[in-house]
Formats: sequence, structure tokens, C-alpha cells
Amino acid sequence: MKDIRDAILAGEFADVGGLEVPETYQGVTVRAEDTDMFEGLETKEKDPRRSLHLDDVPVPELGPGEALVAVMASAINYNTVWTSIFEPLSTFNFLKRYGKTSPLAKRHDLPYHVVGSDLAGVVVRTGPGVNNWKAGDQVVAHCLSVELESPDGHSDTMMDPEQRIWGFETNFGGLAELALVKSNQLMPKPDHLTWEEAASPGLVNSTAYRQLVSRNGADMKQGDVVLIWGASGGLGSYATQFALNGGATPVCVVSSPEKAEICKAMGADLVIDRNAEGYKFWSDPQTQDPKEWKRFGAKIRELTGGEDPDIVFEHPGRETFGASTYVARKGGTIATCASTSGYMHEYDNRYLWMNLKRIVGSHFANYREAFEANRLVAKGMIHPTLSRVYPLAETGQAAYDVHQNTHQGKVGVLGLAPEEGLGVTNPEKREKFIDGINRFRGV
Repeated sequence: MKDIRDAILAGEFADVGGLEVPETYQGVTVRAEDTDMFEGLETKEKDPRRSLHLDDVPVPELGPGEALVAVMASAINYNTVWTSIFEPLSTFNFLKRYGKTSPLAKRHDLPYHVVGSDLAGVVVRTGPGVNNWKAGDQVVAHCLSVELESPDGHSDTMMDPEQRIWGFETNFGGLAELALVKSNQLMPKPDHLTWEEAASPGLVNSTAYRQLVSRNGADMKQGDVVLIWGASGGLGSYATQFALNGGATPVCVVSSPEKAEICKAMGADLVIDRNAEGYKFWSDPQTQDPKEWKRFGAKIRELTGGEDPDIVFEHPGRETFGASTYVARKGGTIATCASTSGYMHEYDNRYLWMNLKRIVGSHFANYREAFEANRLVAKGMIHPTLSRVYPLAETGQAAYDVHQNTHQGKVGVLGLAPEEGLGVTNPEKREKFIDGINRFRGV
């Protein structure tokens, strides 16, 4: 790996394809033997630092339509947290199921799982049938893995029955020195960003784009009032940017004055600090408090001049879903994914049905949506929200930060890049957008 890394660091990208690929590489893994290690513990007590390992693993066989990428940097997503604490179930179930679909997919069914659903790096090898990408290309990868042998996926690839999230429901993910991807996961790396900055938008940027902007999600339009939960977090920080960039009015819900300041720095004027306001949507673990929904709705109207949200960008799930359904305007849309506070949602259906509201489920993005989201980053219209970066060996700590919600925006992880700040090939463009690029750093 040293020769590959050195060629990339020297900018000798055209030479990468001629270098030997080693038999093994370092990857961050969970192990099948550890799946019961957190049995009996509450979710928040489960520690990714115990379950995530940096292991030497064999380089996988390269199949048709695939690419092997030297990973310069990656990032943490909540799916890596779920993998590391084996919730809601062990991802080895995903790998086993995938392995049964074809002899080539059998490669993924292993007693270890190399995790990670983001990357920025350089193509090292391409398999048969790959024509649009070649060794030496600087790329980022989105995390949609599809087979497209069924007609169901050909109007929207997210509808493919064999749709999976790379690095979560497949093996050989991006928290490693090398990663195996399908060639239709690749996109050009934004040339004004460092490796770690370019790696960080991937999953959350594409997810937010589909959920909020795409016609497959909330189909946001100019003038919409958009309520955004966790507006300074991994998903919410991109939703806030999309709302501002698309002529909507974001109402940003955060949990501290510091997070409120981040939203204001992005250009959002309407911010609710839910902790300062003391909202308690549940009077006990089994009972919601509609009076708090109403108080929350009144606060939104106070900020917007009497308007209710056209769209609620919903991802906390159980904790907030009842309030989200209540506050959306008549005919409004609650677009939901993730459910990081719990999957079993409860809401009063009278406020949905009698007010003609819609709940739209949204999950990641198709290739076109991911490409458009990345294109906006490349144009400097949407910026990374990277706050902190860890070395590969400290991925467990990075995942722990996300699990405990002590982070802002995205937490990055260096792969082959020996330090932060490398990989920029268009410094003039970078200088133009430097304030936006650095907005979350060190927060």
C-alpha cells in the first residue's frame, strides 16, 4: 500500500494502475464472534471502541463492473454505529443473505465485516465491463449497491429488490485502505476539497437531497417552510443548506446555543433550541403529551409569522414523530428516514388523515440523485460539514462520538492520507468557498 499511497501523494495518478496491489490491506471490522458482546446492555452503554477493530484482511477478488479504490479518507455514519453495536440486528445477517444471491456475492459472507459507507480516493483497478472509469481517477463513492436484474429498479434504482447499502449491507466498505465498489457508485471528487472533506458529504448529502429536494421525497419548492430536526447534525446540516440554496425557509431545531450559532452561520434565521425551550414530547416512556406538540407548533408560528411547516425533515423518529405529524401544515409532508431515537413511531392519526398530510419514507438516494448532490458540492453551492477527523486506528472513538451525539456535522476518518489538508487540486476555487468549507471545523 505504501507505493500506491506515495504515488497518490506525489500526484502521479496515471502511475497508480501500474503498481502492484498487495495481498492484504488494513480495514476497520466487526467480527462475527463478537455479536453477543453487548448482550444485556442499554443501547447507549454499548461502546463501538470495543467492537471495532483495525485488522489486516485479504484484498477481495475484483468482479465484473467493479472497481478497487485506494481510500484516502472516509467518514462515520450512523449505520456504522448500528453495525458496531449490533443493532437492530447483526449485519452478518445481511452479509449471509447477500452471499446466497450469487457465487460472486458469496465473497461478502465472511466472519468479519469491513465497514464504512463513505470514501474519497483513487481508482486502482477496474473489472471487466467498466468503461467510464480507469485507474488513477480521483473519485468519491455513494453507497447504493444494486444488481438491476429486476425491472423494478429501472425507473428508480432504490426500488431494486437487491438494493443494499455498501459497507453496511455489503462487505469491503470505506473505513479501510482499500474498498471494493461497483463502478456505478463512483463520482468525480470535487477538486477544491481535501480528501477528508470530499469523503464526508457522501451518504448524508445524498440522503438529504432525496428526502428533501427530489420528487421521490418531499419535492421542496421555493418559499416552502421546512422544519429540520437536528439541523446542525450530519443529515440536518445538509438539509439546512438545501433549504437555503433552494429558496425555502428552514426552521432549525437544535439542542444547544452552540448548535444554534452554527445554523445561523449557515444563513438560517429561524432557530429553536429545544433544550432551552424545555420541550418534553413524552410525559413518560409510553405516553406522549399533545400539549407539548401544541406549544412547539406555537413557537414555529411565532418564528414564521403564523405559518406551519410545508415539510418536516424527520429523522430522530420515535422521540419527535408525534410532534412532527402534528405541526406540519394542512396538506403538508413529513419526510422520514433513520429513526435514530427509535423505530416504533406513534402519532395521532386524526392530525394526519383529517388534515390531508402525507408521510413519505425516504432511504438514501439513487445514482442520479447522489450525482446531483455531489455536483452541488463540486460547484461550491453545498459545503462539507466536517467538524473533526480521526486516524483510521481511532475509528472506534470516532463512532463513539457519533453514538453519544457529542459531535457536530460529520466526523471524518483518514485512510491512506497521512494527515489532513491533502488532495486539493483547485486551490483558486477553494479560496472562494473557504469560509463555508471550514464552518464546522473544530466545533
